Order: sequence, then C-alpha cells, then structure tokens
Amino acid sequence: MFGKLTTEEIENVLMQQIVGRLGCHAHGITYVVPVSYAYDGRFIYGRSFEGLKISMMRNDPKVCFQVDIMNNMADWQSVIAWGMYEELKQPTERNEALVKLMDRRLPLLSSATTHLSPVWPFTPHDITEIKGIVFRILITKKTGRFEKITATINDY
Repeated sequence: MFGKLTTEEIENVLMQQIVGRLGCHAHGITYVVPVSYAYDGRFIYGRSFEGLKISMMRNDPKVCFQVDIMNNMADWQSVIAWGMYEELKQPTERNEALVKLMDRRLPLLSSATTHLSPVWPFTPHDITEIKGIVFRILITKKTGRFEKITATINDY
C-alpha cells in the first residue's frame, strides 16, 4: 500500500534520522549531498566546511532536503522538505545550533563527519572551539510518502 504521511509522521521521520540529502542549485548545476543534521521542528541544522555546497547555498539559498526510513524495499517512509539556507555567524545562534547538533543521539559506531569535536561523544569544554560553518534551513514546505506491504505469508 502506498500513501501520504500525516504531518505527525513527517515530523517523526525528520526527528528520528540524523543523515539526510541536501539538494542545492546554482550556476546551472544541481548538487545533492548527504549531510548529518539535527531537526528542532522548525529548522534543520548542520555544520560543514568551505566547499561546493556552501558556495552554492550562499549563491542561491533555496534548498531541498530529503530523508528516509528504509526498513526494506516494501516498507519505507520518505520526506522531502524545502527551505531557505542561513549561515549562523552570530555567536549565540551558532552555539545554540551546535548544542542541538551535539545533543543528537548518534550510533556509537559513526562517521567522523558526524562528530563535531575531537572529544566526541563528549561536549567540548568550550563549544566555540568547534570549527566549521554552522547553518540552518528554515523549512517552508514538507511532504511525505510511504509504502507498507499489507500482505502476510498466509495470503500466499
């Protein structure tokens, strides 16, 4: 069975996951890249370093964000969100975003790109020492779909 996710289900997918795909477009190029993120119900937060995605989002802040829960090929949920990129340069906003990213529940075995500091999984004594560009995406629209197999083994 295919269907649309409810608003609550969309929020649950965004809250549960820690890696999504960020899509941006500038200078006639579309770029989609996986990113580690935190979500607070209004914004998607991330951290990155100078590179193509940051350059493109600075040029055109309209972005798309996609995340899945994939149990198997017949049991999945997918959310697509659209929004506006904003770099967080003010110390208070940057630190608040870093706290949200630090508070995520990450698997013990996880990529170094999800670790914000060398003392991960612990919070550094001085959060301002965390390097990189901290940003958020103000979500302006969200949609979600799902597939759930409804047949059981007894149906065959």
